[in-house]
Amino acid sequence: MAFIRQYAEADVRQLALRGTKDSEVDLPFALDQIAGRQTARHKLPSWAAVDGIVYPPHLSMEQCSSEQTARYKSRLVGSGSTLVDLTGGFGVDFAFLARGFGRAVYVERQEHLCAIARENFRLLGLSQAEVVCGDSADYLLSMSPVDVIYADPARRDGHGARTYGISDCTPDVLALRDLLLAKAQYVLLKLSPMLDWRKAVGDLGERCVREVHIVSVGNECKELLLLLGGGNGRRLFCVNDDHVFEPTTQATPTPQTVHSPHYLYEPNASIMKAGCFDELSQHYGVAPIARDSHLFLSCDFVAGFPGRSFQIDAVTTMNKRDLKETLHGLTQANVTVRNFPLTVAELRRRLKLSEGGSTYIFATTLATGDRRLFVCHKVV
Repeated sequence: MAFIRQYAEADVRQLALRGTKDSEVDLPFALDQIAGRQTARHKLPSWAAVDGIVYPPHLSMEQCSSEQTARYKSRLVGSGSTLVDLTGGFGVDFAFLARGFGRAVYVERQEHLCAIARENFRLLGLSQAEVVCGDSADYLLSMSPVDVIYADPARRDGHGARTYGISDCTPDVLALRDLLLAKAQYVLLKLSPMLDWRKAVGDLGERCVREVHIVSVGNECKELLLLLGGGNGRRLFCVNDDHVFEPTTQATPTPQTVHSPHYLYEPNASIMKAGCFDELSQHYGVAPIARDSHLFLSCDFVAGFPGRSFQIDAVTTMNKRDLKETLHGLTQANVTVRNFPLTVAELRRRLKLSEGGSTYIFATTLATGDRRLFVCHKVV
């Protein structure tokens, strides 16, 4: 621990190369702790502030939930008498979920993770936490009914390769669905953000899924959460940082016609994943550029749009003369393509632009089939 404290700010790679002559120092463990705490400072700041927290190897730190997403899940499940986490792992989600319950059970089949969890939960003041080393399916079969069951099925097979299908994960929550619902009032499942949420809902059963939450952090889709049990009807929530959009409009809006648009909008990652573009258009009064472009326009600025907002400086065709006139003097730009025949790299080469700067170019296809470049700057 003295070694860890001494080199808390050190470059872990350099420290590994240099090594230590102190035979009492378990160097691989120490390096994991130094790197883990450095990662935790931005990913789990409340844990990084607690001296003595034991961190897992680098890969586990990269894969574990962030404090931001763990807090969001804790708000979803609220409070109650008993919570069971069937897939304990490093225990980040469990630690935040557990605070709302009088009793919280962490189930994990790997003893070394259980040992880490026992120590960390003690340091975090989770006196209601119980650590069970065992198989999740066996524990589920024998346990008494509880308020909430949480599960984050492992998305790697026995050879370490990634899996995405629900039934390919461990435990197989599809096979266990009926038992899960029999043992808890609510079941919260954390699934791969790569999954098609509609297929996931269909696989688990429309009548079983109460809520779908697509969660992004910093406009990067991180988690697909399904809340099972407790009533009829399904609600969808698109979450990016502190912004939550619930698409409730069922009717397909009539495409709007916007003449001389001044603003362009790009939906955030959760909305792109959800595909709720008609509801977005109707809710915020913005017009889609085209059905498959997933970019929106307006004449007047729309505050609070869930995504990035831009002011349009110019619109050009791909005609050489138009491009030369519109982009004259421009040497760099942030380029995005949507429903466009060229990749970003190909378009950047054609336009002779390097990456970066304050100019944003959106290349897309209009409903008429015409190609257009929207040259913009971001609205702060």
